Amino acid sequence: MSTLLERFCRYVQVETTSNEDTTNYPSTPGQFDLSRMLADELKSLGLADVSMDEFGIVMGTIPGNVDGAPTMCWCSHVDTSPEFSGKNVKPIVHENYDGGDIALPGDATRMIKAADNPELVRLKGSTIITSDGTTLLGADDKAGVAAIVTAADALMKDTSIRHGPIRVLFTCDEEIGRGTEKLDLKKINAHVAYTVDGSDEAIVECETFSADQAIVKITGKNIHPGYAKGKMVNALRAAAKFISEMPQDHRSPETTSDREGFLHPYIIEGGVPEVKIKILLRSFVTAELAELAALLNDCAKKTEADFPGCKVEVDVRTQYRNMAEYLKGEPRAQALAEKAIANVGMKPIVGSIRGGTDGSALSQKGLPTPNLSVGMHNYHSPLEFACLEQMEKAVKVLIELARLWGAERA
Repeated sequence: MSTLLERFCRYVQVETTSNEDTTNYPSTPGQFDLSRMLADELKSLGLADVSMDEFGIVMGTIPGNVDGAPTMCWCSHVDTSPEFSGKNVKPIVHENYDGGDIALPGDATRMIKAADNPELVRLKGSTIITSDGTTLLGADDKAGVAAIVTAADALMKDTSIRHGPIRVLFTCDEEIGRGTEKLDLKKINAHVAYTVDGSDEAIVECETFSADQAIVKITGKNIHPGYAKGKMVNALRAAAKFISEMPQDHRSPETTSDREGFLHPYIIEGGVPEVKIKILLRSFVTAELAELAALLNDCAKKTEADFPGCKVEVDVRTQYRNMAEYLKGEPRAQALAEKAIANVGMKPIVGSIRGGTDGSALSQKGLPTPNLSVGMHNYHSPLEFACLEQMEKAVKVLIELARLWGAERA
């Protein structure tokens, strides 16, 4: 576990925050830095065909030692969420966690409270890793990266474990929905894949939201406020009207759970002449995304009616689709994941993700890709934490998956 911990702490200190306000891939230079580190590390472990392409995507192969076994892929992403700073992360290791609140020394106003985190209390006696409270930690998904590299290290050293070829894959910009944008499935050349990008332990997730993004552009008319009567059309006021028209009681993240979808305005920027609002559309049923888009168009019409002279444009863009729609063609993807979890001594839990992973897009492209737990918690937040023991269990699950798929045939 000391090697796993060392890797994880080393990775999180590389700033890899993604940025959706650019068309570059990767969207930030720090992702190149971590990708280079990972490519060098995979080469040092002896993996074959290690490469980092022009987009920062890293691939390598753990050669198989079983003829005819399907090729499997393990995938994690190197970027961290733009929702909170990932610059100058200072990982703090809390050994033998005592079950109480965890103070974050970099910001006295922030504390991971046991009362608010029941999953934390269950980890009493474990090794917990946090940031100092001034940044997120980056366990999402550097815990997955560390688990994959550690599992690859173990398989390269222990040739007694029988397995087929395993492709190791590290992507960029997953947090802004572009993780698979530059991927070529022919280069991956795998029969099945697993993202290692999940919370807690023993969970295999085979369903995600289907997701779209709406960019709402509200155009007004600016003029000197002292002479604005009958002339100004304030796009800011129109934006407030638009948001107020959006359903709140059953269509917002604050009021939904389980399998309920939502509309989520998360960025608003602009001024009197023009405002842009970014909105997430989410549902487990892909067809319902059209209903959510229709609701936004209704809001646009009402806003234009109440603010004569303003123009409201709603541009809906596809992001990803529910992986469950694409996993039916290869039921072993889920079945063997559950078996691997059970074989290493845990009770498997089949879950749904109220979000998405690279596996959503990979499954849609034809590569069935469930998601596996890796011990991350409170991600996208300065209250994020990871559990070393849960990360180690993820390593064991990957190794057991390698053995199980080694006994299969395509």
